[in-house]
Amino acid sequence: QVQLVESGGGLVQTGGSLRLSCVASGRIFSILAMAWYRQAPGKQRELVALISNDGSTNSADSVKGRFTISRDNAKNTVYLQMDSLKPEDTAVYYCNVRQRDVTGAYQVYWGQGTQVTVSS
Repeated sequence: QVQLVESGGGLVQTGGSLRLSCVASGRIFSILAMAWYRQAPGKQRELVALISNDGSTNSADSVKGRFTISRDNAKNTVYLQMDSLKPEDTAVYYCNVRQRDVTGAYQVYWGQGTQVTVSS
């Protein structure tokens, strides 16, 4: 099993910034990608940003130019720097890790979520 512990959520005003962190621990073998998703009340969970093992990134159009995903491979940690926050960014943010275990099996893990609230 892989455990994911998120931190950094909170309440911020419109235009403010937050930095989320997610540390992976446990039976880590070969991480393929790390990502952040979010889910607002009454909406489906959506991909915010993803960073692959080679460092390439993808992000949702709604956050391009405002959010930056990065990772520290030595610490098995992924970050999400969120700038110019808007009320519509309010959601629970979830860390996601995809890896292959020692047998080559594909595994997906989720964090417990951290609340981000942007006040207008």
